[in-house]
Parts: sequence; C-alpha cells; structure tokens
Amino acid sequence: MISEIMSSEFAHATPATDIKELQEMILAQRQRFIPILEQEELVGVVTRTDLLQQLVGNNGTASASKSRLKRKNLGRLLPEIVPTDLLERLKQLGEMAEKFDHKVYLVGGFVRDLLLRKLNDDIDIVVEGDGIAFAERVAEQLKGRIKAHRKFGTAVVICPAGLKIDVATARIEYYASPAALPEVEYASIRHDLYRRDFSINTLAMILNRSKFGQMIDFFGGQRDLKDRSIRVLHNLSFVEDPTRAFRAVRFEQRLGFSIGGQTERLLKNAVAMRVVGRVGGRRILNELRHILGEDQVVPALKRLDNLGLLPFVSPSLVFDADAEKLFSAAEKARNWFELLYTGEPFEPFLVDLLCLFDRLPRRELKRTVVALEMKMSWQKLLVDEIVPARKSLAALERSCMRTRQPAASKIYHWLRPLSLETLIFLLARAKTEEVRRAVSHYVTSLRHQQTTVDGHALTAMGLTPGAAYAQILKSLLDARLDGKISTAEEEIALVKKQFLK
Repeated sequence: MISEIMSSEFAHATPATDIKELQEMILAQRQRFIPILEQEELVGVVTRTDLLQQLVGNNGTASASKSRLKRKNLGRLLPEIVPTDLLERLKQLGEMAEKFDHKVYLVGGFVRDLLLRKLNDDIDIVVEGDGIAFAERVAEQLKGRIKAHRKFGTAVVICPAGLKIDVATARIEYYASPAALPEVEYASIRHDLYRRDFSINTLAMILNRSKFGQMIDFFGGQRDLKDRSIRVLHNLSFVEDPTRAFRAVRFEQRLGFSIGGQTERLLKNAVAMRVVGRVGGRRILNELRHILGEDQVVPALKRLDNLGLLPFVSPSLVFDADAEKLFSAAEKARNWFELLYTGEPFEPFLVDLLCLFDRLPRRELKRTVVALEMKMSWQKLLVDEIVPARKSLAALERSCMRTRQPAASKIYHWLRPLSLETLIFLLARAKTEEVRRAVSHYVTSLRHQQTTVDGHALTAMGLTPGAAYAQILKSLLDARLDGKISTAEEEIALVKKQFLK
C-alpha cells in the first residue's frame, strides 16, 4: 500500500505565508514542494525550483547547489583530533589530487566522527573521475599495493605502514528490484553521497589542497548529528536495501542516538512487508557480525528484537532476559580468556552466535547456518558441537552435584572434543561455580597435558604395535591428569606394572 512508504510528516503553507517562512520549510524540511492550502483545500503548490527562481530573479547570481549545500571548514578541528602522521597523509592525498587534476573527498565515518570529536581511522575517499586510476597513482607514490574492483570502480590501497585507504569512483546506484544488489553508474559527489544509508554518513570533506578541510553537507547531516538522530535520505531506503534496518540499530546504539520517527515508521513498514526476508543470508550475517562486534551488544540485540528484525536471522529467535544474562556471562568469560594471553586464534563472534542460538532446536539451527551462508568451519562448530557440548555440560553438572569436584581425567575427556569458542560458551552457560571452575581448569591446564611415553617408546619396551597402544597411552594420560604420576620414569614403571607381564 502507498501509505506504507509515503511521508506523513509534511509541511504545508497558505497563500499568506511569508516567502522567508516558505524558504525555511523547503530547505529545513528538505521537501521538494510545499502544498498551499486555503480553508483545508489544496489551491496550489510551490516547488523548490519556484523558490529558487524567486530568490535568484533574472540575474542568475544564486544557484540551487548553494541554496542546498552547507559548508564548514574543519581546518581548526583536524589537528585537535587527528594524529599528525595521519593528517600529513591526508594532506599528501590532497596534493596528489591537485597534481593529477582530480576532485577528491574524504567521506563516511571519519567526517561524522570528527564532528563528534572522535577519531576514526577508516580512510574512505571518493574521486570525481576515475577512482581506480587515482588509487594506482596513490599506491605508486606511497609505495603501497593495490587491489581493484573494476566493476564497481573501487580499490583498496595498503600502505607500507599498514594504513588502508579505500578509494571509490563517485557513482550512483540503481536498484532493479527491492533488496537486489545495485547497478552502478559514475556520477557526481552529490549523487554518490545520496546513495548512502543515513544523513549522518553523507558528510564529506574536500582533500584538494586549494580547499583542504572544507566540509560539504548536502543532506542535513550536521543537523541530525546535533539532534542525535538516525535518518534515512528517502522513503524507499529500507525497501531498496533492507540491511539498512540492521545498520540503523547499530549506529543508534554505537552513537547513543535515536532512530528518527519517520525513519522508524519506514523501518517497521519494511519489516511488515517482509522485504528484509528477500536479502541474501550472507548480507544479513555480515550485518549481524558487525552488530556483535560493537561495544553495546545487548542493547542492540534488544532493539533488533523490539523492531521484529531477529526472526529474519532465524524464525523463532528472541532476545529475552535469559538471553541477556547469557550474553553478560559470555562477555565476562571472553574477558577472562583474553587476560590469559595464550596467543591462540579465537573468534569472539562465534561465542556470541552460540549464545544467540542457544535455545534453537538443532534442526532450526542447521537450517539457519545454511540460510546465512556461513562457511563450513563455522557451520561445523555451531551445529556439530552443540549436542556434545550440552552433554558434556550436563555430565559436569551431575558430577559436581555428587562430588563437588570430578576427576581431572573425566573433565578432560568430556571437554576434549570441543573448540575453544565452545569452551568459552560453556563457561558462560555453566550454572554453578563448581562447573565454571572445572571448565576453566581444563582451559588453563588440563588440555595441554600429554604423556612423555609414546608409541615408539612402547615398541622399544617390547610391546607389539596395535590397537592396545591407544588404551595404554590413555591410561598413562589419565594417571598424569589425576596426579598419580608426573615423570617419564613413573610412566615407564606404570606400563611395566600393568601391561608387561
């Protein structure tokens, strides 16, 4: 229905409205036209073009772009926030822009966060012209390496010191159908900024030496930063790209902002129309991964649940008080492990997924990981380990209830099949301190235990190689784990006593 995507917040005027008030309506409200009502009847409209022609008259001294565009020089703010070496690199990019006759802009989160007095070292630049050609020159000048995506006119330059510069050709995107991937055409910086998700992410800063530090704001991004508001640029934004619904929540929680009233209505309409369900699983997984990587994970997940977005991840997924408690426990468990400084590869994202999917039936979990197009190693961890993990946790809980502290060898064999991520999840999932102590003891000590005697040593002692070796080595390891032996000599003595007769 048209009502689901139309604007409901719309300014109107009367024939007696002052021209200055009309100008404020069109510019501040960003309406392309103002309905003129007399006694609640439509008697005409005034368009943005009408207003500009009235303001300009016949001498042509004003322009539409100047009436819409807000500028601000960030020259004084830059040295306060941006480290000297990074600022010099930006100026160097501006010098290259002048040298090669390009118009180059710093865009996105860097400019937004600069106005919020925060450092963001993600360097995204947009070039009016051939962005890949400019990126190649940057890589040559900075002695970096480049990876180009010619279909989209984008490239990444990796500098020797590790600085990454994302370069894009200014472009406009068309969506052939809701939730489809966009088709790309080259365009101006204004068109490029208009394709972005929210007004606060449309701010840009000129890097060219002649205007270095000048910020441009076509779409009211400064105003929305001041109002602490997340606002889409047009009413079909969530229909064109439903993943923006997840990003709206992410930015809202990260920045401590609020999704604007009209934007939230459009988001809820997109949910009701189920256009989010048309997005490929990999794109939803990517947005979910970004959200789980934020500092404010729990509020973001609660907000996703409140807005009806979680069922697009998995149909029966909810985020209630129990889930919140599990996530809080998982955060403590992750922090504990990180303080161990083991240097082992570890994916906190997978721990969060284990928590999020904790109460999903195995069949739905299996469908979910496939639908989200996860790589096979993640699917294996999430699906194949969940049953043994639950069994191991139940065994630990029963044993701790009986003996308070199960034998180390039992803990070892219960937990040995599980990945590090699943072990951290079990730490969070454990209901008692005794179970947590058993899991942490395995993580810090037991899983590293091994015997000194091996198969070669057993053969040298006169034993015949075969299936019995596995049982002998298990017996030796169990004895070590339980503190019955601790040296190579004691291992040999135990073998002679039990297996050499």
